[in-house]
Amino acid sequence: MHKYVIMGMPGCGKGTQSEIMCKRFDLVHISVGDILRWNIKNHTKLAARIKRLMSTGRLIPDEFVENIVQKRLQDHDWNYGFMLDGFPRNEAQAEFFLESYDIDAVIYIDVPADLIVERLGSRRVCANCGATYNLVSAAPAVPGVCDACGSRELIRRPDDNEVAIRERLQDYQDKTLPALNLFRRKELVISVRGDRPITEVQADIQRDLNLAKYRIKS
Repeated sequence: MHKYVIMGMPGCGKGTQSEIMCKRFDLVHISVGDILRWNIKNHTKLAARIKRLMSTGRLIPDEFVENIVQKRLQDHDWNYGFMLDGFPRNEAQAEFFLESYDIDAVIYIDVPADLIVERLGSRRVCANCGATYNLVSAAPAVPGVCDACGSRELIRRPDDNEVAIRERLQDYQDKTLPALNLFRRKELVISVRGDRPITEVQADIQRDLNLAKYRIKS
């Protein structure tokens, strides 16, 4: 069983790298962002509160995220392990998490802040199915049309403007970096540069996790 946490600033590529890892090693991708979007799409009781919080452009409150993650991990559907994306959010949560779970490694994707602003400013999301694109590096095959469902409503998230993005990055620096530093003190962190092609980043992750003998699926 492999249990990993993946960390990095918003827009660093955590979701993309997690999906590759999960597909290759049969892990469960536990993504805070995906859980929030699922609630919105399915109009759950939490949906209205999540929409209100996300519209501010800031990180969702830590306590809210902590409850969501704890409930998700209790499902125990991760027979071969998991890739946790978007949690822990602060040092206290990291300490609690380490007391509750034995993890193999923390993967940190390091990307310069200015590149993060550029990436998120170019992000578009399908209003129908939630598929995410980047107009610069990962555009849909047909401009303005979702590859997954064919919808022509690709929208820019309200919080994907430069002011809101930089506020989120500052929140990350203030709250989440101390959690990462705690993992570093525990010698759990591998760090890879995320300002390169997806396959190169993934190859480095697998190499540093001693998984390089496996090939990335095409």
